[in-house]
This record gives sequence, structure tokens and C-alpha cells, in this order.
Amino acid sequence: MPGAAAGGGAAGLATLLRRGPVAVSPDTSVREALGRMCAERVGTVVVIDPVGRLPLGILTQRDALRRVALLAGNLDEAVAGVMTGGVVALPVDASVHQARLTLARHGLRHLVVVDERGRFAGVLCRGDLYARGRLATEDLIETIQAVDGPEALADAAHGLRAEAAERVDAGEGAQQLGEWISLLNDLIVQKAIELAEAEFELPLVSWCWLGFGSEGRLEQTLSTDQDNGLVFMPERGEDTDGLRARFLPFAQRVNALLDACGYPLCRGGVMAGNPRWCLSVDEWRGCFAEWMCAAGPESLLNGTIFFDLRALAGDAALASGLMRWLLESAADNGLFLRFMAANALSGGLPLGRIRDFVVDRRSGLLDLKRDGSRPFVDAARIFALALGIADTSTVGRLRTTGATLGWAPRDVGALVEAFDFIQLLRLRRQRAATRPPNQVAPAELNEMERARLKEAFRQGRRLQHLLALRYQL
Repeated sequence: MPGAAAGGGAAGLATLLRRGPVAVSPDTSVREALGRMCAERVGTVVVIDPVGRLPLGILTQRDALRRVALLAGNLDEAVAGVMTGGVVALPVDASVHQARLTLARHGLRHLVVVDERGRFAGVLCRGDLYARGRLATEDLIETIQAVDGPEALADAAHGLRAEAAERVDAGEGAQQLGEWISLLNDLIVQKAIELAEAEFELPLVSWCWLGFGSEGRLEQTLSTDQDNGLVFMPERGEDTDGLRARFLPFAQRVNALLDACGYPLCRGGVMAGNPRWCLSVDEWRGCFAEWMCAAGPESLLNGTIFFDLRALAGDAALASGLMRWLLESAADNGLFLRFMAANALSGGLPLGRIRDFVVDRRSGLLDLKRDGSRPFVDAARIFALALGIADTSTVGRLRTTGATLGWAPRDVGALVEAFDFIQLLRLRRQRAATRPPNQVAPAELNEMERARLKEAFRQGRRLQHLLALRYQL
């Protein structure tokens, strides 16, 4: 059973479980199970161990039709003989993103949810996890899953971007669209890894492909490059260099496949195919510890990239364990967090006293990423590290920070709305592709957009003020 998510996505699955769990024991007859489905108005029941309430299998109406009724079988047969075993389950505190990814990865229609002890808690279906555009999403998922080579993978990635552009045109919200893009991008990455794995004989140790930056935060836009790494667990410390040498050609192949799919190689070299970022668990911890001790410009820059980490493929427990260690270490290092806060506050929001906005003197443009969304991202990250918040998304971090520190819900809602609007403008400018991504001339905005952007910048300034108060800056 997959472990709990270490971040990425705001709320856990418990909030989606709207009804009590419908379960039967293994010796329940098919007839009785169908009766329960009819009475509860559901299309599936989960077969559980009556003592420990551990999920053993699942039976749907479709299963009963194909495996019993159409074969003139016995409806009084025990469900244990016709159920689908090998249940794929997630814990209640897993993220919605992880649930969607699990459904897509395994080609499932239903997902079993369990509590912290592995006991059955409920079932989610695809409709619970996809609010809109489900058919287009499922078509793309099936296309990606059917990929059998690099060219087909590149075609699938092209289809993803085309559908994302259409969703921007249709006015879909930035948060929902960012999560949707991240879901499909995750599947592209996993398929690229699957293709590369077929070309190499990988070491028999636990490893995990990591996503950083916007990918780690589930905030990818139409224009995104690669920010990834690899973590592995050697049995002995002296095996580390040899394992890295074996993982690197594989990682470089994955990077090349993704580049061919339209995800450019990172200009800063933050990729798993770079020996600097293909590391053992202890080496990653050493990097984080060094950055938190040094607190120099490079360390602070690394903090803005690598502290938003998320598992994309492989053993997710390595990523979640690394994130738990990072949160514990950061919370005990107030000086480093103060340095991060000072660095985040070094750039203000581009609001003018006389004019609405302060634009770049040379270009006359606003940079919506550097001067718009980044102040929200940086502040939310620092609060999350200080408060031990495992969520890696900016919206999730803001909501949990607000709940923890007692901020008024309407004030938190205003911050979230402001960040979402800036992200939406970024998506629209990238869609227009009239100049470098994320840049806009204020004159190109209509009156309502100018007013909303000005208010969004005010909210960003308010968030920076809250950060300054916490660290007395």
C-alpha cells in the first residue's frame, strides 16, 4: 500500500468521504452484496476482514454482471470468489493529487481509503476526484498510458499542452489548472522513467525521482523546464559512489526524453542526471544541513528550489522521510529561517505611490513571476518550514499557516485569491506568447484586471508584513 503523501495538494482525502463506508465480509453472498449496493445507492462494496477491518478486495456491479450473471453463475456464491483482490489503497491524509495519480497510474475506477492503522475508511471514485473536464482528462491519461516509445511520448506531451491552452482560454482557475497540468506531467515523467528503465539494469536498492520548484508545488504553468533530482538508499555507505555511477546514465536518459517532450533542460543544471543532484539519503541531508548552516546567497537560492520537494516516481517513502527530516531540522534553525525571510523581503511588490505599478525601466513591463507570485511562494514556504507544514503547494501552505496562527479566514481567502489571480494572468500571458513568459505591460490590461492586480499586490505586501513581524525585520 502506498505511503502517505509528504506534500503537494492541500486537503487530505478524508474531506471527500461524504458517506459512511460500505463493506461486507468475505463470506457474504453476491446476492446480499448487490442488495447492499442497491440499498446504499452505491456501485461498489469493499470486502474486509471482519476482525481487523483490513480491505481484502472490491466488488462492483460491473464485476457481478460479468463474473456471475452473464456466466449464469450462482448469486448465492460468496463474494470472496468473485471479488477483485490486491486492493490499491491510500491513507486518509494522502493528497487529492496523489489519489488522482494513483487512479491514473493503475487504471482504476475506484480507490480504497484506509485510516492510520490500515483499516477500511471509505471509497472514492473518479467523479469524486475530477470536478470537470473528466472525459478529456481520461482520454489524455489513456494516451499517455498507451505510449510505447519516445515519439509517442512527445506526441502525448504536445496533446497535454494543447488541452491546457484550451482550458486557459475557457477561463479555468489557476489553482485547478496548475494541479491538472502537474497530474498529467507526472504521468509523462513516470512514462519517461518507465521507457528509460527498459534500457538500463538499475541497482536493486530503493530510489525515488524527485520534483522540485513549481513541479514540487503543483504549480506548473504552460512554460516550465525541468527541476528534478534522484535520491537512493545504499545498504552501506561505501556503496554510494558506485550506485550513483549506475543511476546517472539512466537519469540522463530520462532528462533527455523529457527535453524531447518539450520540458527544457534546466539551465542551472538542477536535474537528476547531474551528479550533484543524484544523491543518497545521507548526502541529501548533508546538503540541506550545509545550506541551513551557511545561509549564504547560494544556500538561500537553493532553499527556494529544493525545499519544495515531492516524489514523482519510485519509493515515495524516501521523499516523505526526507521531507520530515527537513521540516524537523528547519524548525530548529530559526536563524536560517530569519535569513530566508530577510532575503524574501528584499524585493517589494511593484506598487507605486503615484502610478499604479512600478515597471522595469528598460522594458516598461511587469514580471508577474519575479515580482508577483514569488513573494507569495517565498513567504508561504518560510511559514511552512517554521510550522512543520508538510504541504508543498503555496495555497495549501497559506491555508494551514492561517489556521495554525489564527489568521481570519477571510484574510486567508484574500491571500489565496490574490495569488490565484496572479497565476491566472501568468497563464494568459504565456498563452498569448507575445513576449517572454510572465511579462506584461500594464497598458495591456483592462480596467478590471488592473484593479485586481493592484489589490493582489497589496495582499502580497500584507503577507510580507506578516512575515516581517514574525522575524522582527
